[in-house]
Amino acid sequence: MIQIGDKMRILLIHSNYINYKTKSKTKIAEEIEEKQKSMRFENSLVVFTAVEKKDEENPKLVVENAVKEIKDVFFKLKADNIVIYPYAHLSSSLSSPDAAKTILKEMKKALARDGFKVERVPFGWYKSFDISCKGHPLSELSRNIVVEKSSEEKEEEEPSKFYILHDGELYNPAEYTYQSSDMEKLVASELGKMESTGEEPPHVKIMKEKDLADYEPSADVGHLRWYPKGRLIRDLLADYVYNLVTDRGAMPVETPIMYDLGDEAIKGHAEKFGERQYRMETKNKNLMLRYACCFGAFRILSDTFLTWKNLPLAIYELSTYSFRLEKRGEVVGLKRLRGFTMPDMHTICTDLKQSMEEFDSQISMCAQTGEDLQINYEAIMRVTDDFLKDNRQWVMNSAKKVGKPILLEILPRRKHYWICKMDFAAIDYLGRPIENPTIQIDVESGERFDIKYIGPDEEEQTPIIIHCSPTGSIERVIGALLENSAIQTEDKPPMLPVWLTPTQVRILPIAERHLDFAFNLAKEFKKNDIRIDVDDRQETVGKKIRSAAGDWVPYVIVVGDNELDSKEFTVNIRETQEKVIMDKNELIERIKAETNGMPFRKLPLNIKLSRRVQF
Repeated sequence: MIQIGDKMRILLIHSNYINYKTKSKTKIAEEIEEKQKSMRFENSLVVFTAVEKKDEENPKLVVENAVKEIKDVFFKLKADNIVIYPYAHLSSSLSSPDAAKTILKEMKKALARDGFKVERVPFGWYKSFDISCKGHPLSELSRNIVVEKSSEEKEEEEPSKFYILHDGELYNPAEYTYQSSDMEKLVASELGKMESTGEEPPHVKIMKEKDLADYEPSADVGHLRWYPKGRLIRDLLADYVYNLVTDRGAMPVETPIMYDLGDEAIKGHAEKFGERQYRMETKNKNLMLRYACCFGAFRILSDTFLTWKNLPLAIYELSTYSFRLEKRGEVVGLKRLRGFTMPDMHTICTDLKQSMEEFDSQISMCAQTGEDLQINYEAIMRVTDDFLKDNRQWVMNSAKKVGKPILLEILPRRKHYWICKMDFAAIDYLGRPIENPTIQIDVESGERFDIKYIGPDEEEQTPIIIHCSPTGSIERVIGALLENSAIQTEDKPPMLPVWLTPTQVRILPIAERHLDFAFNLAKEFKKNDIRIDVDDRQETVGKKIRSAAGDWVPYVIVVGDNELDSKEFTVNIRETQEKVIMDKNELIERIKAETNGMPFRKLPLNIKLSRRVQF
């Protein structure tokens, strides 16, 4: 970094490749592994960096501002990774070696923690390198770094306060005795104490192995192709949320995915998401792809005649798709996408009191989804300081509805359109949260979109709006289910809830003479809305059993000579690893009990495994 007055610079090169090779070590060289002595990085943003004496006065702020500038450039490129390259030649006033190493290491940690793929070239070694610059207008940049907070940032410097809220009492997270390891991991993540390992979450491998979904190479990063089994699971989850919200009286609607930023209300709401938008221009319009269903929902509501007698009133949309231009380094698997499916419900309420009543009701709905999906959710309640002071007892009572301790975040002032929200998160195999259901009390959008209702005094009034996604994005739900399966032990093998499992029963005929019996038996299950298939391939029974296990089939029936003359057969039960003798009616009733109240769709594949393709 080169000091210019009270500013500093870093040199950033978008490279086709960079190769380096260590030659010899200086007295200040850090110890490195053999593989670090010579490396090559493709399509990288290379950050040549020199740490100066002045940086030692506030290394934390230097790291924070340097990282901010690196990320700002990275988002404008199509680089795959970031390479931090120590380069003393940029300055004649270098810091101490220890300070330099610390700052460079912290820069890498901060970027990795935000989900970027980042490498750091060894410090204190003589190195040769060659680099190929991309040559576009943004491929060679320097950035001024102000080593102090802006006046605006200083005003917002007061941080949120975090507490564990348990039975109406507040506890310091650092001193609290956690009953749940998932809760402890969530708190560590929220408080910035969990470092990213850079590992790929297990669900990415599983979604490919199980023929559910895969990356679409011909689309933008963060967009998937879905295969029949994955599509089935998505559709079942969509049906599930539809039934959940319509049972509560929500009215389904459908709105466009593209909106005109010439609409001031839409532009104002869109600005809340800054750069995370897909935008495009036509001859006459500046357009954006929606990142949620708010725009269309609010426009419907602003054009609807409402009275206080209609409220609370909810409309619901399943957005296939919503789009968010997420940070390239953070896009991974089903957890964070640029194109995703979001169930989105908006409830119009007369006032704050009615919105708080609805919020309480929706806590129960969101908690129910965790039970139905067999996913453990940990909850975070976020409130502004003013809202908490005015509604402390309600906050305490609402938190109790979750049924276990929650993390409470108190914001010093309102920064967003909401004054209170609750987020539910699953914890993945690597100990990181996957945000799922959310509920928010919105005090801005009613006025911004000119939504009105006629009150008891026959005067127009502005409502309060509750945003709620009962499950979070459908893709994240599937990601959480697959991550949950990766945590299972040998005593409980990985599996999906039976109602979501593509094949619920598989019949394994031992020989060709058992095929007719197997297919006739399968018809009985199909009549009862059970997804069943027959492994009619000319394989050994052992291989067929292993194949069924690989497909996570909950119930497997082996059909041989004994079964031809008997009404009973042996059923291999995946969940308990037991072999149980039962007849078809007993198994049908068992599956119906396990799937009671859940949606059903037919098997989207050929019933004969011999006729299926490998995706």
